[in-house]
Amino acid sequence: MSFIDVDVVDHVARVTVNRPAYRNAQSRILLEQLDESLLALGRDDDVRVIVLLGAGEHFSAGHDLGTPDELADQAERPWRGGIRGWYEKTWDLFYENTMRWRNLPKPTVAAVQGYCIFGGWMIASAMDVIFASDDAMFLGSHFQYFCVPWDLPIRKAKELLYEPRFMDAAEAERCGLVNRVLPRDRLVDETLAWAARVAENDPFQLRMTKVATNQMQDSQGFPAHMTSAHAMYVLGRLGERDPDSIVVEPGGRRRPMVQRALENFEANRRSGGTAG
Repeated sequence: MSFIDVDVVDHVARVTVNRPAYRNAQSRILLEQLDESLLALGRDDDVRVIVLLGAGEHFSAGHDLGTPDELADQAERPWRGGIRGWYEKTWDLFYENTMRWRNLPKPTVAAVQGYCIFGGWMIASAMDVIFASDDAMFLGSHFQYFCVPWDLPIRKAKELLYEPRFMDAAEAERCGLVNRVLPRDRLVDETLAWAARVAENDPFQLRMTKVATNQMQDSQGFPAHMTSAHAMYVLGRLGERDPDSIVVEPGGRRRPMVQRALENFEANRRSGGTAG
């Protein structure tokens, strides 16, 4: 079972997350395959730029919370129980791998369409550049790879996270989350065209440019913040089990803040209002 398609043409690798029946929900198998593919492309001297795509209508609806494939995998390869197991799962599956993708030795770009929720935001933000279709919808959270305060101005980050609500492509561009907003039917072609132009440059110079640019964030405390924020994520999720917690899992297949954001979006749509 493969959920990742890879195609390399003229030094540009096209990596497609291919699970459209579940809106590219990120199962453990999918994330393991994505990690393997991206790391292999990072070592491939023929590849100069990596383009990340999501098949179908949506880039990614986030982490897989219970599809048949995921449940079968959990039964076959159960995680260790307790706080230790939860920490290991969130670190290995959702944090450490995403940090590896952020530090790939080549330029990377994500082409985002439709939903980009939680885990979708994480993997898109691990890329160097994000192009979005005009129908893209972003939903952030205090998730495992907590990049939101680095992706957005701090007050905008707090506003979105506290409510919560979706950010459409136009607002995402204004806030600097995405580089360009493109018509849906031109998203992939224009992203690939940009990648082709980048691939005309010297690979070593591109690598040094990326290292130097990432180092700016690192010197400001990016790695330390991300590690600390992950620990707070684990603590926050465990706090949901407290007897006085007001968090209620809606059927176990959707995180409560996603449910709230969808309800807010639908209410706003019915009223004819706008957010952001």
